[in-house]
Amino acid sequence: MPTYLRLPRFDRDYATLTSDQRRAFRRAVARFVEDLNAGRSPRPGLRVKAVQRGSGVFELTWAPDGRATFQYGESLRAGDVHVIWRRIGTHAILDEA
Repeated sequence: MPTYLRLPRFDRDYATLTSDQRRAFRRAVARFVEDLNAGRSPRPGLRVKAVQRGSGVFELTWAPDGRATFQYGESLRAGDVHVIWRRIGTHAILDEA
């Protein structure tokens, strides 16, 4: 089971989301975790890809204009992926990823 950390900026961004947006994000994360647990790359529908200006930073698409940025951190438990959530919101967050 992957471990995770949410940066303070992510928590502030998350607090501004509507309940529908939060629900959509949680559904996307459930699929992301399922893929990580299975040891496979994230499914294409999540559109996980590297952020152009962010070395080691990735984006996950959770809605048509819903993005979350993250990076992989050092594993806290042997064999488990560690995800550090950085930002969440619209496509505009990629300007500040």
